[in-house]
Amino acid sequence: MEVLGRHASIAPERIAGVSGGALSAACHVAGRERVLLDAMCDVFEEQDSNLFDREAGGISPHQRIYCKVVSKVLDDEAARKVAEGPQLQILIAHPPAGGLPKISGVAATVAYEAELHLINSPHFSWAAKLGLEHGLVDARAAARDGRLVDLVCAAAVIPPIFEPPDWDGRPVVDGGMADQAPMPEPDEGETLVLLTRHYRRLPDVPGRRYVMPTDETPADKIDFTDPEKLRRTWDQGMRDAEAFCDELGLA
Repeated sequence: MEVLGRHASIAPERIAGVSGGALSAACHVAGRERVLLDAMCDVFEEQDSNLFDREAGGISPHQRIYCKVVSKVLDDEAARKVAEGPQLQILIAHPPAGGLPKISGVAATVAYEAELHLINSPHFSWAAKLGLEHGLVDARAAARDGRLVDLVCAAAVIPPIFEPPDWDGRPVVDGGMADQAPMPEPDEGETLVLLTRHYRRLPDVPGRRYVMPTDETPADKIDFTDPEKLRRTWDQGMRDAEAFCDELGLA
């Protein structure tokens, strides 16, 4: 998006994000993309293990680090820009009712991983059949209420690595288990869908354009110790964006 913005005027009416993409979306609206990259790299430089630390109260280093970075980059000024910016919706999911959130969340994770690799589409259904519920949350309202950091952190909760927090009194798990590319509501106009992996099956929807990385991204959502993976992923995104602009005749 940073590269695209150099070649064309970008003024989306609606933005939707899920999982780590919710943080990326909020930082894009707030103009904090580079701040996010630097903050993530800084904490990864300090981290030498992905193992749980008993002294951290049972919270994984991934959850502790992620929430630390979200709190840093989405400060009061960033929240103000989000609150005053274009419509921004973040997808969150709730684990099946009737069981322990962490256990039922793990079951939904298994269904998600199976569908991801067998069906290989960014839009899912198997976890929902197990009782996973999901919905879009107004990030502008959350920012106005001082809850933007909580919302963005809640959007990226992968059981059993992360402990499910609550949102409005209900436990939350990663919305990516319900849909990797949620459409905004209302779903109108021309839509650019930015994906972080290759999919074999993409729906053919008029007015909707899916963009995938040319290669598998170096970044690993389980490894929080190697900042070079983040930098290489950023550089790959910049190269892909330049190629995309060439394709559109913008460069």
